[in-house]
Amino acid sequence: MDEMGKVDTHVHTNYSGYNSKLGPLRFPESVISPEVQVDRARREGLSVLCITDHNETAGGFVAEKYAKRFDDIEIVVGDEVMTNQGEVIGLWLTEKPKSFLSPEETVDIIHEQGGLAIAPHPFSVHVDGMQEKIFELPIEGFETINGGHPDPYSNLFAGKVMEMFPGRWAATSGSDSHSVCTAGYNWTEFPGHSAEDFRKAILSKTTVPKGVPAPVLGQVQWSMEVVWGGQKLMWKALRRTLEPVPENELIAKCLRNTDLKNATGLVMGFIYDFPFTSMLATLISTGVLKRRAKKALRDIDARLEHVRDLVAQLDSARLSSAVEGIASVHEERKAGLDE
Repeated sequence: MDEMGKVDTHVHTNYSGYNSKLGPLRFPESVISPEVQVDRARREGLSVLCITDHNETAGGFVAEKYAKRFDDIEIVVGDEVMTNQGEVIGLWLTEKPKSFLSPEETVDIIHEQGGLAIAPHPFSVHVDGMQEKIFELPIEGFETINGGHPDPYSNLFAGKVMEMFPGRWAATSGSDSHSVCTAGYNWTEFPGHSAEDFRKAILSKTTVPKGVPAPVLGQVQWSMEVVWGGQKLMWKALRRTLEPVPENELIAKCLRNTDLKNATGLVMGFIYDFPFTSMLATLISTGVLKRRAKKALRDIDARLEHVRDLVAQLDSARLSSAVEGIASVHEERKAGLDE
């Protein structure tokens, strides 16, 4: 049997910005540096790591530069891009695509850079997946296991869709890790070892998703970690010891905040980090997820049938368009000969 490499296809760093919300509160997406994510991946035996920050490639380039000192891991620079209809991951990027374009425009931009497009958590019940829109796009693959989705529906439905159309897309498993606490539970295997081998595996649809989502406890640890990390940055900003870092929106935001806003953030952070508060927030959020998943599970068979019909319709339309295109070329050639 060929040697199988391991890759985490979906990882965030502190270049992912300041987007997570819980009611009126806003939290950093991650406070983990690219270097720490590389070190963590090496400890777990990964041969390839994809850095896919939100609407940013800078963290990927930092990780790529840092990883050059090692001979056991390669970095793929990526970006989890927000379109106007959900998120799409671009891998092997040379620069960040503009966000909030249409999915079609975004995928075209990824391909123009020589990159590959992967749909993250496409059927999520709680974050911005593109849902059935993925069937209209020339993407190379989609996640059938997303480490940030412990609910009983999102990954299950993605896996059933992949099984329904074998060999059509590459199946990937990414941790969606914003913290070392939520990493290492799932990964993607592929024939070979290098980043180029991984690229070939996506194109040949020979990737193998492995593992399970991170446990809820890991998500609690992540939430407390980002609050504590954000507090440290706000404290440094208040003391005028926080230095700007190019392309790092998290640090830039702390520097833009007024002293009052940073001080308020410190107080609110201490309230959230109190164990009772963080556990209560977790119980509420997991309860909401379970209710959404339970509702979605009731309609899973009907939705799968809808997907089957939708893909058949789209394939038929593409075939008709291709036939019409060929006929048009023949007509143009015939007209040229008649002249």
